[in-house]
Amino acid sequence: MARVIDIDTRNLELGSVMKLFLSLFVILLLFVVSCSSFHIVPAGHKGVKFNIIKGIIMTSLDEGIVFKVPMVETIYDIDVRIDKVEPHCSAASKDMQTVGTTVALNFRPDPGKVHELYQSIGMSYRERIVDPAVQEAVKAVTALYTAEELIAKREEIKEKIQSSLTNKLKQENIIVIALNITDFQFSQSFNSAIEEKQNAEQHALKAKRDLERIKIEAEQRITQAKAEAEAQRLLAGSITPQVIELRKIDAIQESIRKWDGKMPQVSGGALPFWDIIRGTVQK
Repeated sequence: MARVIDIDTRNLELGSVMKLFLSLFVILLLFVVSCSSFHIVPAGHKGVKFNIIKGIIMTSLDEGIVFKVPMVETIYDIDVRIDKVEPHCSAASKDMQTVGTTVALNFRPDPGKVHELYQSIGMSYRERIVDPAVQEAVKAVTALYTAEELIAKREEIKEKIQSSLTNKLKQENIIVIALNITDFQFSQSFNSAIEEKQNAEQHALKAKRDLERIKIEAEQRITQAKAEAEAQRLLAGSITPQVIELRKIDAIQESIRKWDGKMPQVSGGALPFWDIIRGTVQK
């Protein structure tokens, strides 16, 4: 009798342990299911929900906690912050010069259409869409200009490339923020030709400036000669008998001013006479 009671007690204890483990398993399962029912969309991202029965749910999910059906739905996070690519593009100009162009493109996925972007392209939209579009736009616009025009019309070319990319990528649900041309690279022969042209232009400009300077100096000399001739003409016309007499008086006054009060001594002759009028000594 005691043995039967002992077996029943053991069975009861075993059943209790099994119930405990089963309860813990259920609680753990509920916890896992509960946790997998929620997803956190990070800041700067949009969520795309995929249902194994319905496929892509055609709406984008905002940042924060979102609900999903465990084992049935999956949330993919799409970064919608501004991204940047700096590809180097090799193209031919209108005058058949090889031009290497480096551009910097800022872009982002359209936040309201990330579900369409993911459905049509997936996560590799940068490699599959953006990079090829940049190459195509740069080559198409470069072919419209000569090599020299690429340098002189840099801003115009930038605007055309950006406009082409904006229209192209908009169809793929990608927004172009800004584009900048960071570098043009030409062949060594073209660079040498440009340098020679610049030197020739500088020499021509210097020669032009020298010619203008010589012309101005010649005009100045002509003007000065004319002024001197006019002064001589006016001076000649102003000499009258009255002016001559005034100059004689000035000469007498100057001789008196310089006389030291002594009569000139002349040996062997009569007493000299000082001609006041002429300022000379007469014997």
